[in-house]
Amino acid sequence: MNRPERHAAILRLVRERPISTQAELAQALADTGHEVVQTTVSRDVHELGLIKVRGENGKLIYAPPDSAQDGRVDELVTAFARWALSIEPSGQIVVVLTPNGYTNPLSQAIDLARHPRIAGTIAGENTVLLVAREPTTGAELAEELRGYMLQGVA
Repeated sequence: MNRPERHAAILRLVRERPISTQAELAQALADTGHEVVQTTVSRDVHELGLIKVRGENGKLIYAPPDSAQDGRVDELVTAFARWALSIEPSGQIVVVLTPNGYTNPLSQAIDLARHPRIAGTIAGENTVLLVAREPTTGAELAEELRGYMLQGVA
């Protein structure tokens, strides 16, 4: 089995059943006729960008990076409502101001949410820079994020 076939098999497996460890993933691959060693599985998990999410039973399981979790979106909205003071766009960049020391929890919530229109974040003491993925403009992204800020207002 070549790498693309193995990657496709792994993605299918983690979508079909709860898999919590690399050993379980290696066993699931073996059960479907694909013998691999744990180091290969480890590399595949990294290359595929698999993430751990809470399964239905509360246990952490592997999931594809594109599996948007409602809880993550809720956490992102909560983070903006709690810590963002202002949002200012510029080109493909959005500048978010926070109280001093609150950029790390905000940028972590952004990074964990894997927002499809945010390429990445850089955090300072009271400023988070967001880079919008093309073709999204900073103004479009800022408008969406301002909506997140307002959802926390009663």
